[in-house]
Amino acid sequence: MNDRDNSEVGSRSRRKLLAGAGALAALGPVRALAANLGSSGALGFAELPDGVLDEAVMYALPGKVPLIKKTYRPPNFETPIEYFRNPITPNNAFFVRYHLAGIPEVKAADWALSVGGDSAGREAKFTLAELKKRFKPAQITAVCQCSGNRRGLFEPHVAGVEWGVGAMGNAVWRGVRLKDVLQDVGVKPTAVEAVFDGADHPPLPKTPDFVKSLPVEVAQDENTLIAFEMNGKPLPHWNGFPARLIVPGWTGTYWVKQLASVRVVSKPEGNFWMSTAYRLPRGRFKTPTFKSQLGPPNEPITTMVVNSLITSIKSGHQVAHGKPVEVKGLAWDSGAGIDRVEISTDYGASWRRARLGKDLGRFSFREFALAIPTRERGSMVVMARATSRSGETQVEQLIHNPAGYHHNVIQRVYVEIV
Repeated sequence: MNDRDNSEVGSRSRRKLLAGAGALAALGPVRALAANLGSSGALGFAELPDGVLDEAVMYALPGKVPLIKKTYRPPNFETPIEYFRNPITPNNAFFVRYHLAGIPEVKAADWALSVGGDSAGREAKFTLAELKKRFKPAQITAVCQCSGNRRGLFEPHVAGVEWGVGAMGNAVWRGVRLKDVLQDVGVKPTAVEAVFDGADHPPLPKTPDFVKSLPVEVAQDENTLIAFEMNGKPLPHWNGFPARLIVPGWTGTYWVKQLASVRVVSKPEGNFWMSTAYRLPRGRFKTPTFKSQLGPPNEPITTMVVNSLITSIKSGHQVAHGKPVEVKGLAWDSGAGIDRVEISTDYGASWRRARLGKDLGRFSFREFALAIPTRERGSMVVMARATSRSGETQVEQLIHNPAGYHHNVIQRVYVEIV
């Protein structure tokens, strides 16, 4: 897509956004706002489908700033790019992702976590106060990213929520270690998986409840938490209040919200959300294998892939000749940590290392920045490429898969030096 095409798409998108804003305003007390969302083309990616742009509006759920609405029932809302100009995503701007429309208002005083299963030593139930009193507190800074983040940028397009770049966020999560709770009830040698259910429920009896499982060794990892706080405050309702699962490095599908029960089991979980949904062709990506859930043609998605996002400029950005182009953004991976981010202005023929920001932990966003001199007038293509400490690097071409996961193609932003 050339610059003229980007401009035409952006103009058409703005007209559609303004025309569609009124429909959301009628949905009740939640404030609906129309805004110029721009296009993914402006970020140097493939364009979102026209139908997605037709429906795009800014919409503020209770307790949230206006986010980019993807679906209203169940609620799926994307964080605008301006909130990624800092490494910690504010609670009121954090993306919202649900699969089921029945989302109860759970009071902290009424909440309790049930723990058991055929491979648990005993059955137990813990209130919020009991968890906080009985177990040592733990804290971690980690990226929560929807498995389908950037799905809308796939070419050819695939089915599912057509996310742009904002189905993710980075926060400081505080709670207790799941392994401490499991050790308290006991884990038998027969244990294969830990199974998690939340308080959300399907609107129709035939719709499968959203139930997820993890390998028992991941459930007992010291970084897997039951979190009560997010960035120093109680979890927002839309992000799992009063408690949720935190699985650093793994995609957001495993981060069960409004956590209600944990079962330690001796057989693989066979629920729809494990056996059918969130699966990849086997061997397509070099991510850890979920051995107990392997099937002949596919396997479950597990950890995130290395990625980056330029947040300081968009295509069409103009810079005065003689002034530098300030390239800033974020990089992240599954937990090896970011080794380097490199910037190219000659279509990848050469690369220069950006300066990395403060290390907030290996599961966190890592800021990067580089000032690029502007010696000649004309167009410049800015590319950013992140590499993890494990040696994993962003890809130049999309690795296609039917469900639209793991989009980590190198970004290309077009800048005009005038």
